[in-house]
Amino acid sequence: MKSNKIVIIFLIKFFGTYALLFFIYNSYLSNNQKTETIFSCAPITKTVANQSKEVLNFIGYKTEIEQHSKEVSMKLIINDTYVARVIEGCNAISIMILFISFIVAFANKFSITLLYIVVGSLIIYFTNILRISIIAIALYKYPSYENLLHNIIFPSIIYGITFLLWFIWVRKFSMKKK
Repeated sequence: MKSNKIVIIFLIKFFGTYALLFFIYNSYLSNNQKTETIFSCAPITKTVANQSKEVLNFIGYKTEIEQHSKEVSMKLIINDTYVARVIEGCNAISIMILFISFIVAFANKFSITLLYIVVGSLIIYFTNILRISIIAIALYKYPSYENLLHNIIFPSIIYGITFLLWFIWVRKFSMKKK
């Protein structure tokens, strides 16, 4: 019976945190993203696109970004070639919400949990910037592999990092470890 209680508490903490963060993020999007006749991405999506552009420029690819005129996305343009679009789902916030929900469900002391959430979220965020930059180069050089690159390889990177961070949390820091 005690194991059922632990599972139920985990599920309540996980889904409660997820629902709260999802609601906050959706409110943020509703207030900061335009989807009517004039399209405009939320500031976080613009920031992710801009930081990806800066990484690409730093490594030698002439890169520009611009707001897409027909949808809520940022165009990523390398050497005057439109290679990718950065949409709301590319900013890693949804993955960070999932990450944080899991960490809270296996919470330790408040300070350790908060520190791990901040560090883990930053790792996910910066991994995502590198992921977008690398996929842009790959799409620029190998456009025929778009489906494989975008739908299989690059999601594996971001979800793999998230899973690794969860694994480290449960094994090293969580109070639920045995």
